Amino acid sequence: MSFLRHTLALGAFLLLSCSLSAQIKWMSWEEAIAANERAPKKLLVDVYTEWCGYCKKMDAKVFTDPAIASFIKEHFYAVKFDAEQKETIKYAGHTFNFNPEATRRGVHDLAIALLDSRMSYPSIVYLDEKRNRISISPGFKPADKFIDELNFIQGGHYRTKTYREYLAALGRK
Repeated sequence: MSFLRHTLALGAFLLLSCSLSAQIKWMSWEEAIAANERAPKKLLVDVYTEWCGYCKKMDAKVFTDPAIASFIKEHFYAVKFDAEQKETIKYAGHTFNFNPEATRRGVHDLAIALLDSRMSYPSIVYLDEKRNRISISPGFKPADKFIDELNFIQGGHYRTKTYREYLAALGRK
C-alpha cells in the first residue's frame, strides 16, 4: 500500500508540475516593456474587459491549453491589459489615462491606441521586438486556430503574406 501511495503522490506531483510549467506568465504593460528592453521579444497583448464573456472563454479554454501556453511563454512577453483599468500608464513620453468619455463605460487611452479606436473584446495586439504594432486580431479563437495565428506572427510570415495566404499555404481555411 505504501508503494501505491508513493506512486500516486509522485504522479500527482508530476501532473501538477507539468500543468504549472505550461502556464502563461502574464505581465503588466510596464513589466513587459522592461523585459523587452532587457531582452527583445515580441509582445502579445490580450486586451480584455471584466464583463466580456468571450474574454473569459479565451482565458478558460485557449490560454490554458498546454500547447498555446508553452508557445506563448517561449516566444512572447504576454500582457493582460484591462481596457477599462483606471491606472495611469506612462510610456514613450506619453501619459495614458482612463477616459470616461470615450465609450459608454469609459476606456483606457492605451487600449484606444493599441486597438486604433476599434474597441472589440477580446482583441490580441501583436507588437514586434521594437514595439511596433504587427497586427490587431479581434475576437475569440479556439486553440487549434489560435496556434496558427501565433505561428504566423512568431515566424515573421506577416512580412511577406497575408494571414489568408499563410493559411492557404498550410492547406487550411
